[in-house]
Formats: sequence, C-alpha cells, structure tokens
Amino acid sequence: MKGMGGGTGADGEDCPFSFNFDPASFKPGDTVSYRVSTMEDWPFVGTLLEVHDDHVVISPGPAEPDARYRGTREERPMVDGSEI
Repeated sequence: MKGMGGGTGADGEDCPFSFNFDPASFKPGDTVSYRVSTMEDWPFVGTLLEVHDDHVVISPGPAEPDARYRGTREERPMVDGSEI
C-alpha cells in the first residue's frame, strides 16, 4: 500500500506488510489484515496460526504472544469483539 509508511504525503514509504487477501490460498504463517466486529472497520495486522475450512486462528503479534483469535475465512477475516 503506497503512502502507508512513515513518510509524508503521497510520496510516503510503502506499507511494511505484505498481506494475503486470498482466502483460498491462506496457510499458516501468512500475514493478514483482519477486522474486529466492535471496532468499526479499523484494520489490524496478524499472522495466521491455523487455517480451517470455515475459520482461521490469528495471532495478533508479539505484543500479545499468547493471544489467539478465531476469525472468519474471508479476504479480511472478522474477529468477534468478545474475543479481544
């Protein structure tokens, strides 16, 4: 994503993340952008830990090493806000 880094204006750096937005190709270790149902459409970054037919398990990252969130299996998984 252009302009999402630390620079200013349209010439800002590229986003430091490379996201997988294809649910058909999800695999453990992929970086995804996910949403939380109680936080409008604010984007979060996580790593897929498990991929199932109807859901995924996401780690929100090193700040919360033991957290695991169940999300929908779609291009930007949705996590129920009650899990946060």
